[in-house]
Amino acid sequence: MSDGRWTAGFTDRSVLRAHRPDPDWTQECHLDPAVVRSLQKFQVGESGDGANLIARSSCTGDRDYAMAVRLFVVEEQNHARMLAELLGAAGAPISGAHWTDRIFMWSRRLMGLRLELMVLAIAEIVALRYYRALADGGGDPLLSDVSERILDDEHHHVPFQCRRLVIEFGSIPKHSRRLVLHAWRLLALGVIVTVAVDHGPALRACGVTRRAFVRDTLSLFDDAAATVFQAA
Repeated sequence: MSDGRWTAGFTDRSVLRAHRPDPDWTQECHLDPAVVRSLQKFQVGESGDGANLIARSSCTGDRDYAMAVRLFVVEEQNHARMLAELLGAAGAPISGAHWTDRIFMWSRRLMGLRLELMVLAIAEIVALRYYRALADGGGDPLLSDVSERILDDEHHHVPFQCRRLVIEFGSIPKHSRRLVLHAWRLLALGVIVTVAVDHGPALRACGVTRRAFVRDTLSLFDDAAATVFQAA
């Protein structure tokens, strides 16, 4: 990818976002207590500075990709901002670091860009099912609005990570790709189950069982992983 193809989607979206007003944070917002606790954890996860990812993307030699990563981080930080505003509208504070976020950050930093993108892609896929549950079953207009805005970004983020992973895995032998796929799916399953357990009360408040969340999210992962390894 070159000639602006990595950044094009992000720059177009930034223009649209600049012309789209924020939700009305002064409107009444009533959230289930379990949803509040869950959002506080997700808000922490969205608020990172992306320094490691930015540094590693800069080492690829692809300036367009490196710029796209910076724009991606800006979108994630905007999610954190909106979630903080949403919590404030509901009369709830933002929270400090959570143990699941610390483990997630540690695992992303453990190795190089390839592993970081694999872990990050799992998080983006989890977000697809999580925010869909909030948008559809949270029972609050402001929550639905914020969730839909985040989902709109995540539907762009997952293909973005997968496109880069196609490049990252393009040079490894076919039999090695199968091993990587199995290991990646096992990691994804562990993350998805952990989220389902940790955020189970919030999901239940939105009408989604833990079992359904795991099943649906793993299906989303399988679809995304297939695009990486069929193309690689």
